[in-house]
Amino acid sequence: MPTPIAVAVVEHAGKFLIGRRPEGVPLAGLWEFPGGKVGDGELPADAARRECMEETGLAVVVVGAYPEVERQYDHDRVRLHFFACALAETASDEPAPTPVGYRWVGPCELASYEFPPANQGLLSLLSAGGGKP
Repeated sequence: MPTPIAVAVVEHAGKFLIGRRPEGVPLAGLWEFPGGKVGDGELPADAARRECMEETGLAVVVVGAYPEVERQYDHDRVRLHFFACALAETASDEPAPTPVGYRWVGPCELASYEFPPANQGLLSLLSAGGGKP
């Protein structure tokens, strides 16, 4: 059974929040959207909000869902639940806070960052301007 992973695809003012995976973890050095394992009895959307808060300090609201992806990696088989998210406490015309270790990038810039392979379908969708689920 794959490990469920919830991912918060946070968009603000036409840019997406990404961070680099730290050394010493699977897929280290690759870029990703905030996210992590879904807890027992936890809904994936709730896990995406929780993981985003834990990793970035940013409160988000889920505004939609992207297609799920299942992928076998050397370290685990995962099922990624991607959620479109917006900042909960920042108006769309206000500058977004930038958490340490993260950056805001436009859809066209996503291709210049190396993400885990399971993200490729979503990245293609976002890069093509299909950011809204």
